[in-house]
Amino acid sequence: MQNLVDFLVHYKHWFVFLLLEAISLLGLFSFDGYQKHVYFTTANGMVGSIYSAVSSVTSYLQLQTVNRELEADNERMRKQIVVLREKLRAVETNSTQRVNGLPLEYSLVSAQVVNATLHRNNNLITINRGSADGIKPEMGVVCSRGVVGVVHLVSTHYSIVMPLLNEQCKISCRLRRSEYFGTLEWRRGRVDVTWVTGIPRHAKVKKNEVVETNGYSDIFPPGIPIGYVMKIGDSADGMSYLLKVGLFTPFQTLREVSVITNYTQPERRELEELADSLNASLNN
Repeated sequence: MQNLVDFLVHYKHWFVFLLLEAISLLGLFSFDGYQKHVYFTTANGMVGSIYSAVSSVTSYLQLQTVNRELEADNERMRKQIVVLREKLRAVETNSTQRVNGLPLEYSLVSAQVVNATLHRNNNLITINRGSADGIKPEMGVVCSRGVVGVVHLVSTHYSIVMPLLNEQCKISCRLRRSEYFGTLEWRRGRVDVTWVTGIPRHAKVKKNEVVETNGYSDIFPPGIPIGYVMKIGDSADGMSYLLKVGLFTPFQTLREVSVITNYTQPERRELEELADSLNASLNN
C-alpha cells in the first residue's frame, strides 16, 4: 500500500496533467460544434476500420467451414448431374418420347446440326440422326423458335434436311389471326426472310401477324410458328397478296433441332393414295 502511495505522490504532476487534458478535451468537444464534428467523424472512421479488420479476420477464420459447405454443395450437384445424364441417355435411347404441346400422334427426336449451307439457291442442313434413330424422308424438322425444314435424305446415322432456305422447299402455312392459308417459299437472298404467296386479296392481313403451319400436310402439326408479316405486297398477277415474312428460326446460329414423327402418316398417305387411284380409274 505504501508503495502505491509513493508512486502516486512521485508522479502526481503527470496525473494532474492527464486530468486537466481530459477536462480540456471534454470542454473542447462538448461546446465547439466543429471540433465535435471532427471528433465523431474520426472516431467513426477508426471504429469502422476496426470493425472491418475484425470482420476480415473472422471471415478468414471461417473459410474452412465455408469450404466444407461448398464442397458438400458441389457433391450434391455432381450427384444430380449423374442422375440427369442417366435420364438424358434414357431419352436419347427411347427417341420416341412424347413432348408436351404436340398432339398425341406426334413425337420428337432431338438432333444436332453438324453442317449447313446458307447462301446457295438450294441450301441443305446435315443433322446427326438417321434411320437408326427412326428418321425417314419427309419428316418435319423444328427448333425451339419454329420450323426448320423437311428431311430430304437419310443414312444410318445422319440425315440431310431441306431447310426453309431452299427454293425447292415449299410449306403450307396460314395466318394465325385470320387463318387464311398460302404457300411459304424462299427466294435467294436474306437468310432471315421468306415469302408467302396465295393469300387472297379479301383477307385482312396486318403487319407483325404470325405465320404458322396449317396442318394440311402430314409433315407438320398445325400451329407451329414460322415467322411474322414484315411487308404486305401484291403478287405478279395482282390476284393475291405477296407477303414478306421474317423468319423466327435463327439459321445462322442453329444448333439444336428436333425431328417430328407422325404416327398416323402411313395410314393417311395410304388412304389418300387409294382415293387418288379410285378417282383415276373413274376418270378413265
